[in-house]
Amino acid sequence: MFNKNTDKHDALVSNLKHLIGQEDKLKEKLEDNSYLEPFSDDLMLFMSLIKDYYKGDYRKIPFKTISAGVIGAIYTLNPIDLIPDSIPFIGYVDDALVLRFFLKQAKKDLHKYKAWKQEQSTSKKEEQSDGQKEEQSNTKSQSNTKNSTDIQKKS
Repeated sequence: MFNKNTDKHDALVSNLKHLIGQEDKLKEKLEDNSYLEPFSDDLMLFMSLIKDYYKGDYRKIPFKTISAGVIGAIYTLNPIDLIPDSIPFIGYVDDALVLRFFLKQAKKDLHKYKAWKQEQSTSKKEEQSDGQKEEQSNTKSQSNTKNSTDIQKKS
């Protein structure tokens, strides 16, 4: 039987896979074009978001935001669109407009994701630091135990 939500999710997952596989191509296009370069940081943040979404690490984003972003990024990758990229000077104007529209719509969601990502990074650093402190403490404890044992043997 036809299930609208499952079909939407399956289509989104398929598009996410495709877009994740095209990340290097997208980076290259953003870096090589002065019209698209201003969107580079935000679009790369979005790429990080979709990877975390795909892995299931981050799901606090509305379906419409993630689907609009995927469509916008795929549109940008497509060289044959409303204004073909091969037309000098104006070929990337439509791509820039699509990205600008999407990023404006997704601004709040991207800020929330960025804060979440920074929180994750901070907590990982704290865990690593705590682990190192515990390891140092264990090493000191073992050293103190060994010194204590050596002193008892000498007595």
